[in-house]
Amino acid sequence: MDLGIRGKLALVTASSGGMGRNIAHTLAGEGADVVLFARSGDKLREVCGEIESRHGVRATGVAGSMTEHADIRRLGETLQALGGPDIVVLVSPRPPNPLRETLQENEQTRWDDAYRNQLWSVVEVVNVAVPLMLGRGWGRIVAITSASAKQPMAVHALSTVFRAGVTAYMKGLANELAVRGITVNCVAPALIDTSHRQGAAAYSEAQAARRKSLTPMGRMGTQEELCGVVAFLASRQAGFVTGATIAVDGGMVGSLF
Repeated sequence: MDLGIRGKLALVTASSGGMGRNIAHTLAGEGADVVLFARSGDKLREVCGEIESRHGVRATGVAGSMTEHADIRRLGETLQALGGPDIVVLVSPRPPNPLRETLQENEQTRWDDAYRNQLWSVVEVVNVAVPLMLGRGWGRIVAITSASAKQPMAVHALSTVFRAGVTAYMKGLANELAVRGITVNCVAPALIDTSHRQGAAAYSEAQAARRKSLTPMGRMGTQEELCGVVAFLASRQAGFVTGATIAVDGGMVGSLF
């Protein structure tokens, strides 16, 4: 199916590796030019080279942090020079480690870090990118949140609070931008396989087995399955879907709404 995004310009944040990188490859595979924003300039150059070689589209890397205003401003200048984004995919950093039980989250510095990484960083990118989308009558914004925003998980207090904040922010933005032809949605993943990662981010065999047991499907989701949902929300066909949160969790969350 042609998603109708060939020639569009897509911004993907936190895209030098992991989920952001995979999303950027997926959108580029559908013919979209991409702007990658992440902290590591070396990794960005590598990923941009991969994307241009594999998909034949333009890939532009902007090195910077989502928590640094000067870096966000530079990102905005790059986007403006390229004509402004049509698609914005917001992947934000993880909360501070190690994860703790709710009552143990009693250090203001951890709350401040989580707020800046997971919520304020999203607001900052929106403030520079979305004004460049106005006036063209078409646009797609997708924020990656977490299933914990809908069903709080143990030792995920920091993530739950601020991912839920992103969800609320995106819902309000969806209502305001709908008349402009811009859709705004969230994707809430859980139990996604991270075996492509190296080191501490990858699950041990016991952790993987435990996570598989949490879903009726008895397995973890793939990066391809997650990226496919993001690509659909970025597509022409998703033009009447806005203000929604799409769970990609294998049925883990048991609520009706």
